[in-house]
Amino acid sequence: MIGYYVHHHGRGHLSRATSICARLREPVTILSSLPVEARPGVTTVRLPRDDEPSDRGDGKGFTDVDANGALHWVPLHHSGLRERMSTIADWVSTHRPSVMVVDVSVEVTMLVRLLGVPVVVVAMPGERTDPPHELVYRVAEHILAAWPRTLYEPAWLVPYAAKTTYVGGISRFDGRPRLPRPDDGRPGILVLNGSGGADLDVSTINRCAAAHPEYRWSSLGVAGGPWADDPWPNLCTADVVVSSAGQSSIADIAAAGRPAVIIAADRPFGEQRATAAALRRAGVAAVRPSWPEMSDWPGVVEAARGLDSQGWQQWQTVGAAERAAALIERVAA
Repeated sequence: MIGYYVHHHGRGHLSRATSICARLREPVTILSSLPVEARPGVTTVRLPRDDEPSDRGDGKGFTDVDANGALHWVPLHHSGLRERMSTIADWVSTHRPSVMVVDVSVEVTMLVRLLGVPVVVVAMPGERTDPPHELVYRVAEHILAAWPRTLYEPAWLVPYAAKTTYVGGISRFDGRPRLPRPDDGRPGILVLNGSGGADLDVSTINRCAAAHPEYRWSSLGVAGGPWADDPWPNLCTADVVVSSAGQSSIADIAAAGRPAVIIAADRPFGEQRATAAALRRAGVAAVRPSWPEMSDWPGVVEAARGLDSQGWQQWQTVGAAERAAALIERVAA
């Protein structure tokens, strides 16, 4: 049995997990606070949330959430945290997994390792040099980085090079046939936003469409606009994709091979800015530090369209989930 912990922020961690789990030959259990669809060979355990208002004090805040800087999120006297960790410990005791994949949590990694289970930690981009991250990478049996080493090898991962595998960007669309783009005389711009949150709403897209009718503007996941569980047709038929630099979004754009404008969102540890910088250095996408001024859009769009779309092959999405699954099974063995 393989255990797989999935963090509940956004949908990217779960998307990556389901792509990998579909390639695992051993039975696997996904443990998460997110609702997870059961699939052949995959069972699920729903975990209590540890980030809802506390049941102590005035119920509006959390106390000593980082254990004096030693960890990231362990609020004192929080029933959700207590029940969450108890559920994980009970599952480990009952099922005795051969390996636990953690994407991502310092605290879950430490708990499972203290229970004697080897852990594969999924790395994240950015500056992960704080004491909790250093601790978790030290105790990990192996580290999985879901991006190509040739484009981004952070200095803080170098000391763990012997136990780190860079598998490339993991996209749920790897292997899916690309769809043809329509030709109606106007380039199509798709503004893509993940569920992790961003300071962008559909009124911004509407203003862009009014100012630049020479483009076909559409959006998915932007606040106030439509959402699609399957954005693949929209990705394939867009002439330019405008997106933040979340790992799943980048991997999906790479799988579709579309010209892109990447605008990194503010995230802890500079996660998205590190990814965007790697893409800029590689010449894969047009990277902007912030949302362009209205008059800048024609130049930005042409800059993206002028890049070689074959450059996305550098993100190594083809076979990435299979490589991750093979790594996990090697550790399990």
